Amino acid sequence: MKDQSLTRAKSPLARFVISNAVPILFIVLLIFAIPLSGFSTDYLINEIITRLGRNSFLVISLLIPVMAGMGLNFGIVLGAMAGQIGLIFMLDWGVVGIPGILLAMLIGTPIAILLGLLAGTILNRAKGREMVTSMILGFFINGIYQLTILYGMGSLIPITSNKILLPRGYGVRNALDLISVRKVLDNMWSINISNISIPLGVFSIIIGLCIFVYWFTKTKLGQDMRAVGQDMQVAATAGINVDRTRTLSIIISTVLACFGQIIFLQNIGTINTYNSHDQVGTFAIAALLIGGASVVKATIPNVFIGITLFHLTFIVAPRAGKELLGQAQIGEFFRVFVSYGIIAISLALYAWRRQVEKETERRQAKAAIKAAIEDKAEG
Repeated sequence: MKDQSLTRAKSPLARFVISNAVPILFIVLLIFAIPLSGFSTDYLINEIITRLGRNSFLVISLLIPVMAGMGLNFGIVLGAMAGQIGLIFMLDWGVVGIPGILLAMLIGTPIAILLGLLAGTILNRAKGREMVTSMILGFFINGIYQLTILYGMGSLIPITSNKILLPRGYGVRNALDLISVRKVLDNMWSINISNISIPLGVFSIIIGLCIFVYWFTKTKLGQDMRAVGQDMQVAATAGINVDRTRTLSIIISTVLACFGQIIFLQNIGTINTYNSHDQVGTFAIAALLIGGASVVKATIPNVFIGITLFHLTFIVAPRAGKELLGQAQIGEFFRVFVSYGIIAISLALYAWRRQVEKETERRQAKAAIKAAIEDKAEG
């Protein structure tokens, strides 16, 4: 979708600055914050590489719904819950290493498909309000997830391991140790350059996903999603099943988020059973927006730029806040401000740009009608 408000800028530089205002703001912020933090270059590079491997899969899962015109999918939290359920069963059955990760993905996939189907069906009834609906749906499914994990597992759902269950005999413990699969994907294939460790195994998986997304955009289904994202009425006129296409985009996103959460948690090494998934959608969306994406356009470069800037800010903000103001807590408050504030600002800018576009189209339509009337009068 072409943003008419940006094309009215006087110069290419002005258009570039306006369209990339958020990443530019963070780059400027980091230019001041990094020296204040006092962290070494090797430390920062290692941290960013780790976080790119940990978070990229989750953020990439947002791209396909944006392409289909469904905005930023806060509902990826549903996929994260499916992935965590897969990991709980993996721990109970005692499968370790790479087979354990594959088993968790195998268990999580059908759950993610069902949740994605539910989400897609609901979002089709809330066209134009997909983002807020997916957020509320995440809260609703989270309630069911909590009820299932706290009361269903060990009573209705067979769980036998005492390391997983609460002492009362049912319900899952608050924190579960993933030592049996901790960093198995990271250590599967890695190299060290100087003091920098690069997990090539994880990055190979991420590169494979990027290739899949690029290939997918060229397929018939991918082109249908692009058409639906640009104009649903035109797509329907062209014979595309709009609701089915939108639902498939959400299902794919939910399944990818399931895999992404498993990759994320195997890197962390523990599951906070009841809240590991809580901020998945918020942080992933914030990272994507900081990378220069918008509600209607998001690309793979936006993913990696956004994760780098977002998490680099997270790393240096507490130390910079302590050095500057004597309180590291200031940096922690800044994290919350960034994650929620950037989403609010981006959505407000999108609404403003849409309003400008509508006003421009209205003026152009009036001018065209006036010109047609004048030509008719002269003729």
